[in-house]
Parts: sequence; structure tokens; C-alpha cells
Amino acid sequence: MPRPKFKRKPFQQNRRKNVKRAPKKDPICVDGIQPKPMYVDYKDLDLLGKLTNRHERIVSRRKTGCHAASQHAVARAIKRARFMALMPYCGD
Repeated sequence: MPRPKFKRKPFQQNRRKNVKRAPKKDPICVDGIQPKPMYVDYKDLDLLGKLTNRHERIVSRRKTGCHAASQHAVARAIKRARFMALMPYCGD
């Protein structure tokens, strides 16, 4: 008995549509201007909570929209807050 042939989808149906997304804004920058020197307060738990996920891991730059300098400052502040027992090391 011959094997049944499966229909393949046309090439156009497999392509994803090009969707233009608005660029994410850096949450550390105030009015689009980076503070000099770049510093994020480790006691600002509201901001740091937005930059961690539900497992209390630091969220990547792609998802938060932070610049490289901002992300380094955020990571440093989160690690300080964890060391000072203001934030947990792992989520519940």
C-alpha cells in the first residue's frame, strides 16, 4: 500500500507578519536623559521589583528596555538589596 502524501503549506503561510513595535523606554532615564553618574538606589524596592520577575531573577535588557549602563546599575542595586535582606534571593 502506498504511503499517503501530506500536503505542505504554501511558503507564504509559514512566514510571520512583520510587526513594528514601539521601542521600549529605559525606566532609569528621567525624561530621556541618563543620570550622571549612573546610580540606582538599592532602597527603591518599587523600581527594583519591576525589574525582577516572579522568581526574583533579574529581567534581561531586551525585556526591560534598559541601556547597558542602566542594567549594570540595576543589577548592582538588586544584589545590594538582597545582601541587606531587603529583597529575597529566590521567589516563592
